[in-house]
Amino acid sequence: MSALTFGLLVGVAILTCLFMAWVLGANSNSPPFAPAIGANAISTMQAAFLIGLLAAAGAIMQGGSISETVGADLIDGVAITPLAATAGLLTAAGFMAVGIYTRYPIPAAFATTGAMVGAGLALGGDPAMATYQRLGTFWLLVPFMSGGLAYVTATVLRRDDVPEAIGVPLLAGIVGAIIANVRLGVIPDPDADQGTIAAFLSRQVGGGPTLVADVDLGLVLVTLALGLLSAYWVRTRVLDSVEGGIRSFLLVLGGVVAFSSGGSQVGLATGPLENLFRGELGLPVIALLALGAVGILAGAWMGAPRLLQATSREYAQLGVRRSIAALVPGFIIAQLAIALGIPISLNNIILSGVIGGGLAAGSAGVSKRKIAFTVSFWLFTLFSSIAVAFGLYRALETVLGG
Repeated sequence: MSALTFGLLVGVAILTCLFMAWVLGANSNSPPFAPAIGANAISTMQAAFLIGLLAAAGAIMQGGSISETVGADLIDGVAITPLAATAGLLTAAGFMAVGIYTRYPIPAAFATTGAMVGAGLALGGDPAMATYQRLGTFWLLVPFMSGGLAYVTATVLRRDDVPEAIGVPLLAGIVGAIIANVRLGVIPDPDADQGTIAAFLSRQVGGGPTLVADVDLGLVLVTLALGLLSAYWVRTRVLDSVEGGIRSFLLVLGGVVAFSSGGSQVGLATGPLENLFRGELGLPVIALLALGAVGILAGAWMGAPRLLQATSREYAQLGVRRSIAALVPGFIIAQLAIALGIPISLNNIILSGVIGGGLAAGSAGVSKRKIAFTVSFWLFTLFSSIAVAFGLYRALETVLGG
């Protein structure tokens, strides 16, 4: 392959990566703030502005693990070449474009995973069966985890013997404790690439005796302290005004979910270019994540407002409590997926949460026929993207001579 052809492939791959990130910013990051807009806690344009900033920050600080999975762990025996990355990205972007045109949500995680598997197989690689088993198990568990957590959350919020001044701050405390232990790239850690707020603060006070494994007393105390501070802040707001306090918590919750969404989604756009940036170009991973963050930021600012207006009307019908019940699992599962390096569809998590919250109210609010069609369509996306990427790579290889 000539230097000119290689340069053109790199340029096309980068542009396609930016397009994928733009689509993710416009679509996948919108659900977190839709409930807050529906509850009149924030305007559409303000939400789009915050989504862009928070999702881009999450992409840079948390996007590395999933990006590595998509770029290196889906195929054994070969490294993804620029041609294979181009074929995979063009396939995934094509599926996303079809979803935009038909106004049917294409799961980016399935489209990108399938596309990179197909391109890798066409490149001559072997199936990474251990990775597929890990991804498949997690994906199968997502609806049950999200729906179950949403059901429990909605049940607590609906109980007459659990006042809002207790139930909502309790959830805020749990979220705060989890945030304290979320790994972030900007926090130094002597034993890992990314540190946590709790671990960093614990080291500043000496840590204390080890309780179990690598968990010391200082880590536990800091986690409890941050959880209690979060609960206290929300409780104070709820005591001033029940609805105002709930809207404030909904707004903060939307922010942390948007941040988590950026961290969990950017790898779908940047993963195919991992080997190109690290190996061929010799650039640090942070440069690749920054590229994805720029695309997500642009997509959120340019494309999110229209989708936010549409989805906020749906969440307004759900109500703020059921919206909280859908977003809390979204935050927890997104962070779990990031920690495990598993690409996920945030829309899948949120939809499962909406169904689980609806069951707590006596009705899921989504027809069984629609659920069956959605699941079938997602599976079709996964397997058809493998075939399309395989064929596209072979066609490009024939035309470009490798």
